[in-house]
Amino acid sequence: MKGLVCFEFGPIDTLAIGDLPDPVPGPGEVVIDVHAAGVNFPDVLIVQGRYQFRPERPFAPGGEVAGVISAIGPGVEGFEAGDRVAAVTLWGGFAEKAVAKASQTLKLPASIDDVVASGLFLTYATAIHALKDRAVIQPSETLLVLGAAGGVGLAAVEIGVALGATVIAAASSEEKLELARRHGATHTINYGQEDLRARLKELTGGRGVDVVFDPVGGDLAEPALRSIAWEGRFLVVGFAAGEIPKLPLNLVLLKGCQVVGVFWGSFAERTPERNRANLAQLIAWYEAGQIRPHVANAYPLEDAVLALREVQERRVQGKLVVTVGGG
Repeated sequence: MKGLVCFEFGPIDTLAIGDLPDPVPGPGEVVIDVHAAGVNFPDVLIVQGRYQFRPERPFAPGGEVAGVISAIGPGVEGFEAGDRVAAVTLWGGFAEKAVAKASQTLKLPASIDDVVASGLFLTYATAIHALKDRAVIQPSETLLVLGAAGGVGLAAVEIGVALGATVIAAASSEEKLELARRHGATHTINYGQEDLRARLKELTGGRGVDVVFDPVGGDLAEPALRSIAWEGRFLVVGFAAGEIPKLPLNLVLLKGCQVVGVFWGSFAERTPERNRANLAQLIAWYEAGQIRPHVANAYPLEDAVLALREVQERRVQGKLVVTVGGG
């Protein structure tokens, strides 16, 4: 089969379209004929050998797919060949076929197409896990989302609204903030031009925010933590800025707050039924019009490196998708 192949860990420009063996499903696995695959920041890290998981080489990046099941492994129940599904694969999605665990595969209703579905689960699953399971956010609370126009940031904006929180979206340009407003943010902060702490103090009457959703890291983390309310929760989601911040722990003591790690991949692996319940909630919200995934662009497989570069350089608003076949 054809795929975007990583032969050795390194820069994304070393990737090339090539041949890979057709995957064979093992116990508890399915093979999916890929129609579309979402593009995410972890795809860049996996290619560079900098992610929590390091697949055996050669491999195709691509952590989430939508398509049709073409083969089923031993012990799989509830699926059959021909089912339209979306799945989290962690890698392997930028290829004509991908293998996925049945526990991380979900049947798709007719109301959602492959392009939207392929970009729905990884970012939205991370956001719902962060806000519902890790922060246990309440309808009366205030949520600050950093990097609010990126894939996972925009998902957090929408899910925060769906869970009843008041959402403050923070991003680096007015264009990005307008997107966040269209997806439900009540307040916005342009941290390219405004002082984050001063604006948060103004918006919250000096109380601070209950939950910080931080997929960015870098220089934004400490001022966000300094702006957290008593008994707030600071969600460590990722480090898109490239720098892992060092937070002064005296702030955690003084604020009586929690710094909470969000490792969705491990959560999905350890508690698949809870993860599947979250995915089903996402589908229900989508069908009710409460979440509206923003797919900024779709690239053919031959141009997948261009999509990865856009994500790596943080130029994307919403999600990018790679289209492969079928669909």
